[in-house]
Amino acid sequence: MRAQFVASEMWIGLRRNLTMTVSVIVVAAISLGIFGMSLMVRNQVNVMKGYWYGKVEVSIFLKDDVTQAQRDQLRTELAAMPDVERVYFESKDEAYQRFKEQFKDTPDIVTNTSPEVLPESFRVKLKDPKKFSVVSSAFADRPGVDNVMDQKALLKDFFKVLNGFRVVMVGFAVLSLAAAVALIGITVRVAAFSRRRETGIMRLVGASNLYIQLPFLLEGVLAGTVGALLASGLLMIGQFWLIDGILRPSIRAMPFVGWEQFFVIVPVLVVTGVFLAGVASFATLRKYLRV
Repeated sequence: MRAQFVASEMWIGLRRNLTMTVSVIVVAAISLGIFGMSLMVRNQVNVMKGYWYGKVEVSIFLKDDVTQAQRDQLRTELAAMPDVERVYFESKDEAYQRFKEQFKDTPDIVTNTSPEVLPESFRVKLKDPKKFSVVSSAFADRPGVDNVMDQKALLKDFFKVLNGFRVVMVGFAVLSLAAAVALIGITVRVAAFSRRRETGIMRLVGASNLYIQLPFLLEGVLAGTVGALLASGLLMIGQFWLIDGILRPSIRAMPFVGWEQFFVIVPVLVVTGVFLAGVASFATLRKYLRV
């Protein structure tokens, strides 16, 4: 009977403040959607880091006057290092073929470049890309070595931009969630004010604080839950249409987040929506519905 009464009171409150409730749901959906996007961006950055850093190689460029004995010595020492997974020697001709493939859309550059200007190099795949300094310190000043370059440094600026974008997304998400919390609090306050006579009667007949506040609390939680489910639906559309339908087939050289990351984010959105709505409703009721 009590549960039926609480459900009835909650339904009355939703019906009386339908416009405000819909506004709360929309704001919660947008806010949690932005929050979910920030989580997806974070996952995308992590996926790309794992993919590209796994392909990172250390390039040891050789001088033009390097001798065969120096090449053999470098290869032997590199292969013997415990941090090295694979060593590949790239000749001038092989470097030129790779150069032509990379700049095939700009034939003028290819035409004005000859194999002789490109250096020989050892391409070193490390077991741990973070161990670049081990190779660099051991071979940077060796006879026949021109310089040692870590490809990870080339990706540093790229990931710095991605991380900056992620921070901006998190900032927007925090502001949006704060707006949703404020609107939920206002909605619960309006609902409590519109039913102050009923709550006064319930207080006179000895109803407990929780019994009086529960319908209002459930209204806010319900709005937050529906908003979280709508945000999850929007993210699902983005995953299906944008990532799987457009980006993944068009950019095959880049990894993208999959459905496993999406299904991890959905519970986070629902829990966040319920928690924020519950906290906003409870705080508002303690301040404006003193029983």
